Amino acid sequence: MKRYLWLAAALLTLVSAKPAHADNRFIVRSSLGSTLLSRLCLLQSCTVVTAIDGTLNQVFLLTTPSIIDPTIFLNLLRRTPGVVDAELDQVFSLVGGLNTLTAPPAGLTDSAPTNYFGTTVWNGYANQTASSIVHVQDAQNAFQVSGTGIVADIDTGVDPNHPALNSVLLAGYDFTRNQTGGSEMTDFTSPPPPPCPSCQPAIVNQSTAAVLDQSTAAVLDGNVQYAAFGHGTMVMGVIHLVAPSAQLLPLKAFHADGTGYLSDILRAIYYAAQNNANVINMSFDFKTPSQELSTALDYANQLNIICVGSAGNDGAMETVYPAALQTDVMGVASTSDLDTRSTFSNFGNAIVWVAAPGEAIITTYPFSTYSAGSGTSFSAPFVSGGAALLRSLRAGVNQSLASAAIAHAQFVGANMGNGRLDLLMALAALPPH
Repeated sequence: MKRYLWLAAALLTLVSAKPAHADNRFIVRSSLGSTLLSRLCLLQSCTVVTAIDGTLNQVFLLTTPSIIDPTIFLNLLRRTPGVVDAELDQVFSLVGGLNTLTAPPAGLTDSAPTNYFGTTVWNGYANQTASSIVHVQDAQNAFQVSGTGIVADIDTGVDPNHPALNSVLLAGYDFTRNQTGGSEMTDFTSPPPPPCPSCQPAIVNQSTAAVLDQSTAAVLDGNVQYAAFGHGTMVMGVIHLVAPSAQLLPLKAFHADGTGYLSDILRAIYYAAQNNANVINMSFDFKTPSQELSTALDYANQLNIICVGSAGNDGAMETVYPAALQTDVMGVASTSDLDTRSTFSNFGNAIVWVAAPGEAIITTYPFSTYSAGSGTSFSAPFVSGGAALLRSLRAGVNQSLASAAIAHAQFVGANMGNGRLDLLMALAALPPH
């Protein structure tokens, strides 16, 4: 213990009073284990909050009072015997970009009931243009596949009672509240809306229109508190459209306002990996590299988990994560229904493995209704669903095999990776056992 006393002495120089709360956050990889690491947090200068990597017990979330300079503390951590690495935790947001939905698609009002693999859904959802562009039904029919395994989505959660989804939903986990259940309905504090069978689509945020009564739409539209509400349910709906028999694991790492900690994203990746997920969908992007993100995705790769991430909505050639980690992740850009790059979609082969439709995608929405959304967030789950279809043909398919199969795509121009997703081509390209 004596060899750690220098750290305590150094911390004394940083603390002048006992703070009311801790708000600096650090992600720390250590060989010490939680007990010895806790002993380092003397004089209430830091707290070991939780293990980030689940059962591995090697990566931890530490907090310090705001009065402590985070840069100095980070340098102290990195010099501590037994600390392998340390980085600042970060807050990211799902909200932002150029992906504005100007008008709801006509199909969003097509609420005619349709049987879709044993579940009644809206016809406008099951038979939308984007589905035919990537050949969802053609691939399902030609190869007699409907998806298998568990697809995890790291997101805002899901409406667990949505009739199109609930038969394949697993309980999931809420990392924002540290409790079982990946519901995003816990974030909606207003009274639930009444049934509204004759409602027309209403804009609920920059990129989304949903079929809701006007009072609920008014609560959501322009309300920062709900800037990303529904995002997870929408993404899950696209995965389900492509792979209706795959089980869905909602992992809530983002709040309804769209914000989430890197540490919770990491916790979700490890949770998915240690709870039998076969595919991880990540419909988010950020520009700051993280060694621990790379390490977590390497871990998932080693367990044959297929990972998919959004390329982002800034309309730029820029480096974003996790899409840039191409050994472990397929980054997905957005295309229009005319097979051109969406003006909002990021591009560049350094982050784009493949593209998929991402404009006015019709999908599920909280309150048992449907919506349309634009963004690479809704392009990525077409690929994640495609990975679940690949698993129907070959249960042991891994990131490398899936990426190679998905790379058989339709050319849509330079800097768009291997082209626009074509599920018929991808399934045909998968090598046999």
